[in-house]
Amino acid sequence: QVRLVESGGGLVQPGGSLRLACTTSGGIFSAHSMGWYRQAPGEQRDLVALISAGGTTTYTDSVKGRFTISRDAAKNTVYLQMTSLKPEDTAVYVCNARALTTSYWGQGTQVTVSS
Repeated sequence: QVRLVESGGGLVQPGGSLRLACTTSGGIFSAHSMGWYRQAPGEQRDLVALISAGGTTTYTDSVKGRFTISRDAAKNTVYLQMTSLKPEDTAVYVCNARALTTSYWGQGTQVTVSS
């Protein structure tokens, strides 16, 4: 059974940092690109960062230089290191695993940036 479980969200002040983790099960990790998406209230779900199975990374412009995505094959886990957080980063962050014909989603973790 495939599962994606996110952790690491919370409340942080502007300028602070958080590290999100998404641990997968079901044997999908090595063959799938892994991505972090976010969805703010009333907004659509948008891609934040993506890392291919081979390690190539892509970021949306608003997080370049502040967020870093990485993957650990030994732990079947993808991370999102977030620094210099801004109030506009507030959203539910959701993990995705994607291959040619499959796509799996986690339940999400709330990130709130507020003083």
